[in-house]
Amino acid sequence: MADPITPQISDRICKHMNEDHADAILLYAKVYGNATTATAAQLTSIDPEGMNLAAQVDGTTTTLRIPFDHPLRDSEDAHQTLIAMVRAARQKA
Repeated sequence: MADPITPQISDRICKHMNEDHADAILLYAKVYGNATTATAAQLTSIDPEGMNLAAQVDGTTTTLRIPFDHPLRDSEDAHQTLIAMVRAARQKA
């Protein structure tokens, strides 16, 4: 069974995404956060309703809140949702 989205799970997901999928986070900022001029972004937290990013936009750090299309049930749902979002974002970018 997958873990519920707790602050500890959020930290684990953020660490993994920031270390291994920085390109995906930047794409989330550009496509879902409407920060088309972002040059970098980090995932700062995730909860069942959405994710928070710190994006570099025009030389300034901007906080972005990106809602999910459904409340996340657990960490596996988060994993699948983030994958689906990056695939959809690649088609839009």
